[in-house]
Amino acid sequence: MRLKDKIAIVTGAGSGFGAGIARKFAAEGAHVIVSDINGEAAAEVAKEINGTPVTCNVADRADVEKLRDIAAAAGPVDIIVNNAGVTHLPSATEDVTESDFDKIVAVNMKAIYLMTQTFVPAFKERGSGNILNIASTAGVSPRPGLSWYNASKGWVITATRSLAVELAPAGIRVNALNPVAGETPLLKSFMGQDTPEVRAKFLSTIPLGRFSTAEDMGNAACFLCSDEASMITGVAMEVDGGRCI
Repeated sequence: MRLKDKIAIVTGAGSGFGAGIARKFAAEGAHVIVSDINGEAAAEVAKEINGTPVTCNVADRADVEKLRDIAAAAGPVDIIVNNAGVTHLPSATEDVTESDFDKIVAVNMKAIYLMTQTFVPAFKERGSGNILNIASTAGVSPRPGLSWYNASKGWVITATRSLAVELAPAGIRVNALNPVAGETPLLKSFMGQDTPEVRAKFLSTIPLGRFSTAEDMGNAACFLCSDEASMITGVAMEVDGGRCI
């Protein structure tokens, strides 16, 4: 029970990596605020783990403030996992639409800014807090055709390291995870099309020979957000089967 009595918010927790992180946190004793723009998906996961569902667009300040207020009813928040993310289909950079670009900036970048501004003041008052940002191997070893997604995840890694330095004196730790492509709703978007040939091509770049799973992410997230990692801040841990070597 490494997260016993902790209160954690996981964004984008209605499916994929976010759901895996929410399930692991609950299994380790945390009460999880399950946030997702898809309210039905959030409610389903929350029911499974006895958490609190919140329908939230994390790129909207009013929604994030609503999330804060609902979470406060459960008690002081200890952990924030900024997992919500989007991508664009593999495309030449000149073919990525402005609306797709704006969505990537809003969800992958602005949402972390809003969540940080909204929750850090309470963390500072308590002298403790834990922020985990879900970045990507794309921010370290970018794939062609995903330039603006890659760039947004590089931003997440830099923001994580900068916040770690800024917030450490207040007792707040900030880390990131860099997953390789996994069996999530975004996988088909990364690949462009889901065929055995395309999957084989992707898997050939991962030395361990498989995609990451929600369980892989949950285990890594649990460690970084637990007291076992109390001396770790500012890292971007690769959960990638060796892809970035």
